[in-house]
Amino acid sequence: MTLLPLLLAALTGLAVVCFLLGIRMLRAEAKLPGDLALALEVGSTRVSKADSAVDRLGMRLAPLVLRLMGPRRVDAKRRRIDMAGNPGGLTLNRYAARRAVYGIFGVVLFFVFFSNGQLLFALLALGFGLLAADALIWQAIRERKEVIDRTLPDFLDVLAVVVSAGLGFRQALDRVAERYEGPWADELRITLRQMDMGVGRRQAFDELRKRNSSEQVAQFVSALQQGEELGSPIAETLIQLATDMRRTDAQNSRRRAAKTIPKATMVTLVFMLPATMILIATGMFLGSGTNYGSILGR
Repeated sequence: MTLLPLLLAALTGLAVVCFLLGIRMLRAEAKLPGDLALALEVGSTRVSKADSAVDRLGMRLAPLVLRLMGPRRVDAKRRRIDMAGNPGGLTLNRYAARRAVYGIFGVVLFFVFFSNGQLLFALLALGFGLLAADALIWQAIRERKEVIDRTLPDFLDVLAVVVSAGLGFRQALDRVAERYEGPWADELRITLRQMDMGVGRRQAFDELRKRNSSEQVAQFVSALQQGEELGSPIAETLIQLATDMRRTDAQNSRRRAAKTIPKATMVTLVFMLPATMILIATGMFLGSGTNYGSILGR
């Protein structure tokens, strides 16, 4: 019983300290990072109001979070944000701002639930504070990879037709990219912009491969580079690559379907079969009209 007043006093002191630090940071004229300032300036058109509010709350703490992460983790996080396609205009500094806000919110809720003896909710609140900022990145990477894998074979077929019509590869790539929308089109526009700025073709496609976790993108880049080195016809390379990708996708679909059958069977046995038996037994019990009281001697 003596632990509860101490925890409440600690929470009150922590709230007062956070309030004073918040006032100090609001009055301070700290210089914001460039990408965070740009995101806040146009945030109303790029992100939701809730995300923009979170960014504004944590913008002063973003540089501190990045320093605590260290250069290696910062570089790894920047790469994952690029792989996610900067969902909602997300930048590295905006990620740090959200992580600061979610982390403080999760720690405060942890102490609140823990002081009330609700250990499960306390652990859930702490997990939210630690993982909420990364959840959007994980989800965006997975969805982006699925969209690119689904789009790439059709894109290669169209690109092969345009190249066979007589256009150079660079012009054909630009022409086809204009007709597409979505993550793959965005990646191609970034690659073309890099090439326009003087980056070599090989380096630009290497950067394209690094920005994506898709195996099909890696196959596409490797096939282009090998075809360029060996001098093979680019149109035939693209058609063969699209065929191989569709074959691989079909094999992966059959593999996923094979894994789904045991799971569905297990769900049926564990949940549906017992529930069905209970319903049947209950119906028989209610519909039999038997006086079980007389059988039991009551």
